[in-house]
Amino acid sequence: MNLVLIFIGGGLGSLLRYLIGIISLKFWPNTFPVGTLITNFLACLLLGVIVYGLSDKMSQYDWIKPLLLIGFCGGFSTFSTFSHETVQLINSGNLTLAILNIFLSLLTGIAIILFLSSTIK
Repeated sequence: MNLVLIFIGGGLGSLLRYLIGIISLKFWPNTFPVGTLITNFLACLLLGVIVYGLSDKMSQYDWIKPLLLIGFCGGFSTFSTFSHETVQLINSGNLTLAILNIFLSLLTGIAIILFLSSTIK
């Protein structure tokens, strides 16, 4: 059953990530990968809220981890796309944007999880 939940969550997360990417290009059609940045921020936020906000309910609802944490957050966030887009920025001569992408993605993602771990109990 867990494999089915991971499959469903991963598919939904991937689909939403794709849609956010398309929508972000309409609002920010420049070279900076805003869509990936947004999805990774939202995935960190969702993961933190689930892990820290629902930690007492995880044993009651054994479907949360495979469906939402492993499946949805795994399909929604994307380290491989972040890495590829960063390399594209470097290869196109946008080293400053590449460095900005790295720092924004990593530091903000970690900050979101750290903040939620200390505020939600």
